[in-house]
Amino acid sequence: MRRVLPLVLVVLLALTGCVRGADTALSQPDPTPPAEQQEGPDVAVASASSAEPVPSPPLSPLDCGGAVGMLSGPPVPYVGPFGAERMTGSGAIALTFDDGPDPVNTPLMLDVLHACGVKATFCLIGYKVASYPDLVRRIVAEGHTLCNHTWLHNTQLGTYGQALIRDDLQRTSNAIHAAVPDAKVAYFRAPGGMWTADYVSVARQLGMTPLDWDVDPWDWNFAKYGTGDDMTNHIVSHVESHIRPGSIVLSHDNQKPTTVAAYRILLPWLTARYTLIALPTDHPAG
Repeated sequence: MRRVLPLVLVVLLALTGCVRGADTALSQPDPTPPAEQQEGPDVAVASASSAEPVPSPPLSPLDCGGAVGMLSGPPVPYVGPFGAERMTGSGAIALTFDDGPDPVNTPLMLDVLHACGVKATFCLIGYKVASYPDLVRRIVAEGHTLCNHTWLHNTQLGTYGQALIRDDLQRTSNAIHAAVPDAKVAYFRAPGGMWTADYVSVARQLGMTPLDWDVDPWDWNFAKYGTGDDMTNHIVSHVESHIRPGSIVLSHDNQKPTTVAAYRILLPWLTARYTLIALPTDHPAG
């Protein structure tokens, strides 16, 4: 009996040790920790920082896709007053923006055009060019065409005689060249479309093509078409219903947020149907 008891105690102690060993083994961490736990402190910090959200690149404000071809039909050979150019001469469409550069809305319009890969033509007022030369440089750098729109936008200038007209147009072109010395000013547009024979004659003498338009949504006439969404909707509706192969479209980027809003809607529609161009700078002044 005395021999049995020590034997029983030995067996019990052995069993107890096995159970404790099993419990201990179960409670220990996996001997092969995750990869990040095996790396040094520098790598561990990098792994932690990589879990933070990474900002996405800024999204394009518009999804314009790209031109898929022009609507069928030949361009209309339509000439404006005193022989001013009113159509592009091809099936392509030319968007033109008058009365800038404007420190607020010109950059916004440039952003919209850039988002859709569209080039346009900007008819600039001389004293504004002198005030905002950086905007002129941006217009040129982004591939748009320049147009002389007189120094002060005086709608009566065309009646003042060729000498005064020439001084005004030359002063405006000089201001553009002060901002961008090698810029080509290939076009001239009469303020308010108040064309005269003297305007056309002087513009051609200075190497500029007189530039009229085919589509005019009157985006400046808030008294008639309202403000805000009313004007924006009017611009969109008018352009969509009047544009045709070869059209030159008149709009304004000076103090016209509704025009910017309208082109955010129009450009996807236009680029799906037409090729949009900046008017060529090597156009003959005739």
